[in-house]
Amino acid sequence: MSTGTLYIISAPSGAGKTSLLRELVHSTSEVVVSVSHTTRARRDGEVDGEHYHFIDQPGFAKMAENGEFLEHARVFDNYYGTSQHHVEELLASGKDVILEIDWQGADQVRKQIENNISVFILPPSKKELRSRLADRGTDSEEVIDRRMRDAENEMSHYGEFDYLIVNDDFNMALDELKAIMISQRLRIEKQTHRLSALLNDLLN
Repeated sequence: MSTGTLYIISAPSGAGKTSLLRELVHSTSEVVVSVSHTTRARRDGEVDGEHYHFIDQPGFAKMAENGEFLEHARVFDNYYGTSQHHVEELLASGKDVILEIDWQGADQVRKQIENNISVFILPPSKKELRSRLADRGTDSEEVIDRRMRDAENEMSHYGEFDYLIVNDDFNMALDELKAIMISQRLRIEKQTHRLSALLNDLLN
């Protein structure tokens, strides 16, 4: 069985990354988003094991100490991590796997898994980014200011990624993300394995 492709998708908070990935996964059965572990509190409507694996800080620290995370980082006073075993299991099954992580996590993953494709998603402007953060209606102006500063730091690392997408028009950004994944599935090593019967018939 051909192994899947690992995708690293990063973006500043408010760029629309989660919405894009949700629509992408709904439109194809060949890709899954890895569910991260987090120490942050569960929000209304979130389901443990579907949105995140919710865990307390001592439990998270123990997993990190045991080397169970492919990557982990502190974000907004909470910890997030990706189970290495889970990702490797999905890839071995032939699934394409998306890691929805920040630039710090992306850097950690690159050092452990060489064959990956990384994509950075940008907002169309600072003004639009701030508007999106404010429209959530869950944060104070002080928190929004902090998120904007963090976003600028996150965006400064765009050059470390393979592809760059601007999420101005949602459908166009989604099509561009799909195009990246389709192009990877059409690579010669993937197609040679997938089309082995056809190639054998055509050439013999």
